[in-house]
Amino acid sequence: MVDPVPWRTAGPLRRNLLIAHLGALDARLRALGGGLHVATGDPVALVPEVARWVGAREVHLNADVSAYAQRRDARVAESLGGIAVRSHWGNLVHAPGTVTAASTGRVQQVFTPFFRAWGAATRAPWPEPTGRPARLLPPPAGAEPVPAADGEPVMPGGEDAAAGRLAAWIDHVDGYEERRNTPGDPEGTSHLSADLRFGTLSPRHVIDAVGTHTPGRAAFVRQLAWRDWYAHLLAGHPALSRRAMRPEMDRVAWRHDPAGLAAWAEGRTGYPIVDAGMRELAATGWMHNRVRMVTASFLTKDLLVDWRHGEAHFRRHLVDFEVSQNAGNWQWVAGTGPDASPYFRVFNPVTQGRRFDPEGDYVRHWVPELAGLAGASVHAPWELGPLELAAAGITLGEGYPLPLVQHAAARDRAVAAYEAARAGR
Repeated sequence: MVDPVPWRTAGPLRRNLLIAHLGALDARLRALGGGLHVATGDPVALVPEVARWVGAREVHLNADVSAYAQRRDARVAESLGGIAVRSHWGNLVHAPGTVTAASTGRVQQVFTPFFRAWGAATRAPWPEPTGRPARLLPPPAGAEPVPAADGEPVMPGGEDAAAGRLAAWIDHVDGYEERRNTPGDPEGTSHLSADLRFGTLSPRHVIDAVGTHTPGRAAFVRQLAWRDWYAHLLAGHPALSRRAMRPEMDRVAWRHDPAGLAAWAEGRTGYPIVDAGMRELAATGWMHNRVRMVTASFLTKDLLVDWRHGEAHFRRHLVDFEVSQNAGNWQWVAGTGPDASPYFRVFNPVTQGRRFDPEGDYVRHWVPELAGLAGASVHAPWELGPLELAAAGITLGEGYPLPLVQHAAARDRAVAAYEAARAGR
């Protein structure tokens, strides 16, 4: 079922990956004598139509915490009349509402106590097979084919390909704690986020396969708890994607800066680590987590642009986009959400680049205009003399932009704006 509402909000890279997954599923079903029935339109009308066609007594769905999905699925259930609807939470380790503070019965607003409760919680049992033989039906006459892609997917589609990615990650996961903050390191992070998002891997299966018996594995599993936490928070606070969870932070006097927002989105801020990240996102639909934090901090703190503009840009371009993860992480960096980074914590893009990309290889890959600069000098080209820049073939302001803002002054401006909002001024 292709729901046109989320389909329209997705960029081509995410759509192409979904199409690849659907194509792989269709091929698998056809090998077994069936086929994938694709239908595009309002699920409220189409799901009952398909249910009647197959003579379904039950409709099973994988639940979603977004406000749109909750409304849609409730309307679908109502439209099915007497057909039973069974919801599952295969995309999370624990279902929303099952990990709460003993004192309040609500989801913890701070991650560390949530993580302790999450780790101690008992998993709900997987659904048991009915024991009845499955009957595969070919698609009906006139059924839509899998939608056509408008380019190659960023990774092979299907559950078998996802299983291969998980197996490859297990070979490297022990080094995760030491290498996870290094952008450009192909073995430093799992690249499984899109599989978790599309359901080609279950987080419970990933945890069982990885384990927690080394520091690297334990650190990786902790990231899956963050993923659950944001989903649980969104389930309880449906406005998380559009309103600050700290109400006073909706008083921040964000700047209206279309030119700055466009420069950020296109990777031409003049800060190489920021520009590298934004170009990586545009080209691949993915960005290293450390760089996601740096780019988000630059937009919300250096440019003082509302975090919702950045969230919307990531929403369109990320292949691993999920409402809860995207909004939760943006609010964390912006200092507006639960257990957020303090408002006065402003990532210095030069310091971050020098620390986590010390040789400058990540920047040089995505910002080839600076390829002639050696080592860490690539992170602040304006600090170099004219002879050094000329030798590298660089003219700042022409081949590569000058910085949009001076970081120290921008930081002071951001802290003042946040303090005013906290004080109600």
